[in-house]
Amino acid sequence: MTFTHSPADHPLLDSFEADVLRTVVSFSRDVIAPGAAERDSTEKGQVDWDTVREGHALGLLRMAIPRDMGGLGLSNLAVALLVEELAAADPGMALVFGATGLFQTPILISGDSRLQERYLAPFLGSEPVLACNAVAEERNGTDLVLPDNAPFAQDMTSAKRSGSEYLLNGTKRYITNAPAATYATVMANFEGSPGSTGLTCFVVDLEQDGVARGEIHDKVGYRTAPAGELVFTDARVPEENIIGEEYGGWDLNVAVGNLTRVTSASVATGIARHSLERAIAWSGQRRQGGRLLYEHQMSARKLADMAARVSASRALYLDAAVKADNVIPTPAYEPAVAKLIADRAAIDNADAAMALIGAQAFQRGDGMDRVLRDAYAPRIYEGSPEALALVITGDLFGRSETR
Repeated sequence: MTFTHSPADHPLLDSFEADVLRTVVSFSRDVIAPGAAERDSTEKGQVDWDTVREGHALGLLRMAIPRDMGGLGLSNLAVALLVEELAAADPGMALVFGATGLFQTPILISGDSRLQERYLAPFLGSEPVLACNAVAEERNGTDLVLPDNAPFAQDMTSAKRSGSEYLLNGTKRYITNAPAATYATVMANFEGSPGSTGLTCFVVDLEQDGVARGEIHDKVGYRTAPAGELVFTDARVPEENIIGEEYGGWDLNVAVGNLTRVTSASVATGIARHSLERAIAWSGQRRQGGRLLYEHQMSARKLADMAARVSASRALYLDAAVKADNVIPTPAYEPAVAKLIADRAAIDNADAAMALIGAQAFQRGDGMDRVLRDAYAPRIYEGSPEALALVITGDLFGRSETR
């Protein structure tokens, strides 16, 4: 007995997207899931290139790149459904592919054909290329997420014009894919602008002079996805590598954040679903007091609540994805609500599964410890619950500057 859904059956998907999703369901089940435990236990900063290469062959490093450019051209709805499948198998692997898509998103939003031709083309080749989006810093959390906080950002990575180039200086931290990425979109603040009020986005080749890989982070969860520092020391970036325009980083950051909260919610839903499926499998074969575990009223209530959380989380992120596909600019409210609920569902379902499975789940070889650790990560990425609350109430009270 399993709790599954068929993502390919969603009525708003076209036939191509439905076929892609059917393939990804099989890939997630047959290729990604069996290696999740081994990837979790490997040395920090490692990438499972064999699995990445197989995913790349399916188009997972070019999900949102338009079809006429050689990508899959998936809608936000299709990407979200696809990411849930990956996350149910291994959320860290979902991040490896997703972080590369996050690099591509600002370039796609910009509509800049020169940047698109130069920096999207590498993801269309035969060999996989990883990328990242470098926003986070040691001392700046919501100061880079909420525009009202911008004046209070500290020690920001800086940008200074030097002729036809810009010099970047500073350290980005907690960046998914940083140890293995070839390219990054980097948010930097123009020198002389208070806090992060001069935020501007640059496309940076990470193999160039002036860029170094710093500390590799030893994360509690999402260990399949390497994360670390990017250190810039007078890194020269040509003026044509600005996405949008000088001081345009805030609008871009908000737009990208609203989109990525949709997929963040789908990752959390995948984790919650994995916990539910583990609990269903256990409760359908474990007997206590002469009855199967799910036949006991208290266990039945736990399972019902777990199933309701998965269904509610999926419904919310699908609603947000449809809005992202059809409303310009992407609304802030629906993605923030979807992520707020799904983040909690991931944690609560992992906790409930641990309780139902009991001593067996407390053994390291069982795998639930990885799920429990992974469950806490979505609430940190792309906005904590507290930051999301400010976005949601800002929308409720009509304060457009929080969007």
